[in-house]
Amino acid sequence: MKIIDFSTSNTLLNQFLAEMRDVNIQQDSLRFRRNIERIGEIMAYEISRDLPYEEKVIRTPLAEAVENIPAVRPVIATILRAGLPLHRGFINYFDHAENAFVSAYRKYIDEDHFDIHIEYIASPKLDGKTLILTDTMLATGASMEYAYEALLTKGTPAHVHIASVIASRQAVEHIQKVFPQEKTTLWCATIDPELNAHSYIVPGLGDAGDLCYGEKE
Repeated sequence: MKIIDFSTSNTLLNQFLAEMRDVNIQQDSLRFRRNIERIGEIMAYEISRDLPYEEKVIRTPLAEAVENIPAVRPVIATILRAGLPLHRGFINYFDHAENAFVSAYRKYIDEDHFDIHIEYIASPKLDGKTLILTDTMLATGASMEYAYEALLTKGTPAHVHIASVIASRQAVEHIQKVFPQEKTTLWCATIDPELNAHSYIVPGLGDAGDLCYGEKE
């Protein structure tokens, strides 16, 4: 499995991530969402490099031009709700993409233990397609695993790109175990070292969904 960690090189993405982590800045929910969106745009651009391309003859007002354009129409799939700004960033660039949505949430058994529940899925057929599966945070990796299993009921994609802003080292190791090695690429803005007792990423940034859309009950 190919793993791309954007934090290993210095780019503007680092600034967006720094602002998302900063407790004094992240309370501005509009700015927080926009920074996730901008990271999605950067990732979409980079993932576009890995797609197959084909030549297309374009008629201009003066003559014909030959341009290379993507030969595939990817499916952008998002785990609700924190994944929505990341999804927007992707479709800002992949504006011809198909879209899929999965709800995955933690149902707590007690303060420190939970199960992942899937309640909703809307997706086109996925057989033979390029699937880009996005979620802002990869904590344990379980939500991503179960979302992928739910999407497989719609068909088997040819290749899977997993895109996340922050992943824990534990989640990366879990993804490596449960996703098909030969046809999965993992893209992360950064990989953080650990999870706390409540399975939150450390240092992380807190609850991305709450920071995007307000606290839930």
